[in-house]
Amino acid sequence: MSSGKSATGLGKALREISLEKFATTLRADFRFAPLNVLLLVGIFVGGLVVHLSQHSFSLAAVLLFLGSAVFLAWLFRLSQVWEAVVILGTAACLIGYLELRPQSEVFLATVLIALLIAPAIQIAYQWERAVLLRFGRFRGLRKSGLFLVLPVVDKVAQFVDQRIRVTDFSAETTLTADTVPVNVDAIAFWMVWDAQKAVLEVEQFEEAVTLSAQTALRNAIGKNNLAMLLSERERLGHEIQTVLEEKMSAWGITTQAVEIRDIIIPKGLEDAMSRQAQAERERQSRIILGTAETEIAEKFATASLHYRDNPVALHLRAMNMVYEGLRQKGSMIIVPSTAVETMGLGALGGLTAFGKDGGAAALPPAGDDVA
Repeated sequence: MSSGKSATGLGKALREISLEKFATTLRADFRFAPLNVLLLVGIFVGGLVVHLSQHSFSLAAVLLFLGSAVFLAWLFRLSQVWEAVVILGTAACLIGYLELRPQSEVFLATVLIALLIAPAIQIAYQWERAVLLRFGRFRGLRKSGLFLVLPVVDKVAQFVDQRIRVTDFSAETTLTADTVPVNVDAIAFWMVWDAQKAVLEVEQFEEAVTLSAQTALRNAIGKNNLAMLLSERERLGHEIQTVLEEKMSAWGITTQAVEIRDIIIPKGLEDAMSRQAQAERERQSRIILGTAETEIAEKFATASLHYRDNPVALHLRAMNMVYEGLRQKGSMIIVPSTAVETMGLGALGGLTAFGKDGGAAALPPAGDDVA
C-alpha cells in the first residue's frame, strides 16, 4: 500500500516538473502556476457568493461555478496557451448561459474576469528572466517577481534560467592524431548572461550549446595524440572552453569551464600499454640495480687502496667480519683458506680446542713444584 502511494506521489512530482519545464519553452504562452490556480478558483468562489446573494440557492449553480473553476484551472495548467483560454472560456460561458438563464449574468461576468486576470499575473523566480513579446515583437525582459501581461496580446516567449548549468557531452569512437579510436566524456559549465540574445538569436540555445561542445571536443581529439589526451586533460578542457567562448559569446552565453571526465581506449590497446608500462618499470629497476652494483664496486676499490699497504688493518677487518658472522649466523662459518692463513685462525682454533679438552690436565696441581 505504501509503495503504491509513493509511486503515485512520484508520478505527480514528475508531472509537475514536466509542466514547469513546458512553461519555460517557446511552445507555452504563459506560466499557469499554483498562484494562478488560486486566483482563478478565488474569482469563481467570489462570483458564486455574489450569485447566491442575488438569487435563490440552486445546487446547479453551485456545481456549475465550482466545477467550472476546477475544470478550467486543470486545463489551463496543462495547456498554458492563449488558444485554450479563449476556447475553454467561450465553452464555459455558453454552458453557463444555457444552464442558468436568465440568471447567468453573474456567471458570465465571473468567467470573463477570471480569464482576464488569472493568466495575466505572471511570476518569475529569482534566477529567471522572462522574455516578453507583444504582437510578436520583443517588448522587454521582466525580472524576478510579479509582472502583468495582456491576455492574448502578450506572450512570454521563454523563462530563461540564468544560473550556472552543467551539460554532459561525449565523443564516441573519435580518432586521435596518431589514429587511436577513443571515447571521451566531458562536462561543460555555462550560463546565460543575456536572455534576450539567447532566445531571439538562437532557436534552441541548450541544444546548440551541447552540439557545439561535442564538435569542439571532436576537433580537439583529432589534433592531439593519445599520450597528450591522457596526460594533459586540463589543457584540453581549456582549449575546448576557448572555442566555445568565441562561438557562444554572440548568443549571450558564457562558458565557465570544461572538464574531461573519462577517456576510454580499446581493450587491446589498454593491455598493450599495461605491458609496456610493466616492461618500462622492469628496465628502470634493472638500471637502478646495475647503478647500485657499480657504486658498490667503486666503494670497494676505494677501500682496497687503504688496506693494500696496511696488513694490520686488513687483519683486524677480517677478524671483525668473522666475529659479526659468528654473532649473527651461529657458531659455524666458512671462510677462505687465504683468510685462515692471514689471520692465523688455524693455530688460534687449535689452541682454543686444546684449552677446552686437555688444558686442565696439562696444568700442574696446586702446591707442586715444577721441575
